[in-house]
Amino acid sequence: MSKVILVTGASSGIGKAIATFLQAKGYRVFGTSRNPKNVEDFSFEIVALNVLKVPTIEQAVAYIIQKEGKLDVLVNNAGMGITGPIEDTPTDEMRKVFDANLFGAIDVMKAVLPQMRKQKSGTIINVTSIAGYMGLPFRGLYSASKGALELVTESISMEVKGFGINVVNVAPGDFATNIAAGRYHTPVFKESAYKETYEANLKLMNAHVQGGMNPIEMAKTVHKIIETNSPKIHYKVGGFMEKFSIVLKRILPDTLYQKLLMNHYKL
Repeated sequence: MSKVILVTGASSGIGKAIATFLQAKGYRVFGTSRNPKNVEDFSFEIVALNVLKVPTIEQAVAYIIQKEGKLDVLVNNAGMGITGPIEDTPTDEMRKVFDANLFGAIDVMKAVLPQMRKQKSGTIINVTSIAGYMGLPFRGLYSASKGALELVTESISMEVKGFGINVVNVAPGDFATNIAAGRYHTPVFKESAYKETYEANLKLMNAHVQGGMNPIEMAKTVHKIIETNSPKIHYKVGGFMEKFSIVLKRILPDTLYQKLLMNHYKL
């Protein structure tokens, strides 16, 4: 029987690329969207799920299990972006990002784990970010939320290993998607002390996304993980310098690494 796969946040971007690729490979794929009625012409079935609302998570998972009798893989992709100087960014918006990127991902894992324990098998793939390996200027809250999910994944991976369940991270770099349009952008306030540097960095961030890799590379990595009996805990998918930046952080003194980042972001 084909593996049954749930991909959250599959209406666009990386999630859509992953779900479409896996469906073409012969898996039984369910993608999620907060508003399925707005989604058309997809090769996989779309179900309603909002990671900020636990009842919708539980209903979606129950529907899939009732229909298919099992759930083999969760690709925990849904989330949101945020940019802005920490001093200028509303704290409520910061909490929303953690609710989506960290607690929302945890709630989806909690919903699928009972079925995976019952099956004595399963794979959970949490989509994090290379930005989660370092604190980036004007993306501090995004980095922090994805970095937190990386650590939670390490913890839960050990907790569920005895049930035959693998939990891994896949950290993408910049990909050519519409993520910039869906981010919360702290306004560039005229009186802000960060006006010039933040404004310049917003343009730089958007340029990185526009010139990013094809999301199909993420889909290929997810497919490889699904077909691996003993996957690694951490995977990185991005350009050479993006992945090399993680290595540099490990080996360089903190102050030197910070100078390199500040030079890159013209600070």
